[in-house]
Amino acid sequence: MTIRINRLMPVALVLVGWLLQNEAVWAESHKTGVFRLPPYEKAKLENGLTVYLMEQHEVPLIDVCVALPAGSVEDGDQYGLASLTADALLFGTKTLTKDRLEEILEGLGAQVNTSASRDFAALTLSFANKDQDVVFPILRDILTEPSLDPTEFDKRKKQALLELKRNKERPASVVFSYFSRALFSSHPYGNPVSGTEPAVAQLTLDDVKRFYREHVRPNGSAMAVVGDFQTPQMKRRINSLFRGWKPSVAPKAVIGGPIPVLDTSRVLIVNKEDATETRFVIGGFGIPRNHPDFLPVLVINTLFGGQFTSWLNTELRINRGLTYGVSSILNTYKTSGVLAVTSFTRTENTEEAIDVTLDVLNRLHKTGVDEATLQSAKNYLNGQYPPELETGQQLASLLTSMFVYGFGDEFINGFMKTVSEMTVEKTKTVVAAHFPEDRLQFVLIGKASAIRGIAKKYGEVQEKEIQDPGF
Repeated sequence: MTIRINRLMPVALVLVGWLLQNEAVWAESHKTGVFRLPPYEKAKLENGLTVYLMEQHEVPLIDVCVALPAGSVEDGDQYGLASLTADALLFGTKTLTKDRLEEILEGLGAQVNTSASRDFAALTLSFANKDQDVVFPILRDILTEPSLDPTEFDKRKKQALLELKRNKERPASVVFSYFSRALFSSHPYGNPVSGTEPAVAQLTLDDVKRFYREHVRPNGSAMAVVGDFQTPQMKRRINSLFRGWKPSVAPKAVIGGPIPVLDTSRVLIVNKEDATETRFVIGGFGIPRNHPDFLPVLVINTLFGGQFTSWLNTELRINRGLTYGVSSILNTYKTSGVLAVTSFTRTENTEEAIDVTLDVLNRLHKTGVDEATLQSAKNYLNGQYPPELETGQQLASLLTSMFVYGFGDEFINGFMKTVSEMTVEKTKTVVAAHFPEDRLQFVLIGKASAIRGIAKKYGEVQEKEIQDPGF
């Protein structure tokens, strides 16, 4: 849920900040030949809240990111509860209605957003440093004293149900939810983050209040503050405002169970009778975010399907005109991940598009990567890397990601070196170890009567109707 800026001056300020920060980052990387994470301080309050403070004085802005142990893995069978709870944080506070909260923040040109992902929930906040005295107490109240207003809850719940219903009309919006459930089965990583219509329909405000009490807590959470401030003063401010945030007993972890073992290839057909295209995902398990091979996998994924000149895009789109878009997915979580290909094609081209996708994957395993292709991917990643950390919000999000996923400065500081040192021999080892080759999982959303006959050549077939509840 987002409260956005709607005024020209704040937008102009953010744009100027982007340009200045971008210039500073590029100047430093050009001078040293490598990008390094700017210095920061890390501390832990007595209540368990981990705090990161990083000064960036190019523009008078402050960015905050808070990561909370409140992701969809904690939903149980109440799918969508984490997402709805994250939204509910912005329904108002003990002293401010939702309308008044939005009025104050928009009047200051501030922007606040809450969201839930699989492993955690996040709150981000951007504002001018001159408004600290107003904004930081509001942030405290959003986290520690949200109103969880029943009227706003009912409105958001109805809206969420409408969104879930509409998403079923747009296969691109739901194909990965089907794939995650097919891949992870009953494991919490298969939980649909936004929920399902039957599950969300059953959620109550009491459910949200319970989830808030258990998961929106300082212990197990991290707050990163990046921007134009002095660290000693900011330390005092954060400690004063948030030391009263009471820790709670962490519920029993739900993501420690084993990842399912794939014993065979399976195909899920999701029938959309009026479809003229087939949207598909093909793949398997990937790696956790803190895996030591993360960067080597990223390099190979880039050349496989992560850029316009990738093997997949060249074969399916440029050479054969089978699709308007194809990419390889590298999603990493705390204890697992996903490596898969996603694309779409006209119904009559479904078999050819899937076969070409499998041929390219087979080429990755059997033929491997040549030096020129590898160098192209390395150049692409090293050229793109610094701009991905050019804003305060990106740096704040990075710091909280380091907390959630357990990786350190060496990932950032050694990024270009690690990427540059990738060799053809190393790619062979990484591909064999991490890129799915057999027991692949397939999800095809399209007209079942037209694709049913070819699906069985790829694995055991199961069918669902797209309008059936859930995934």
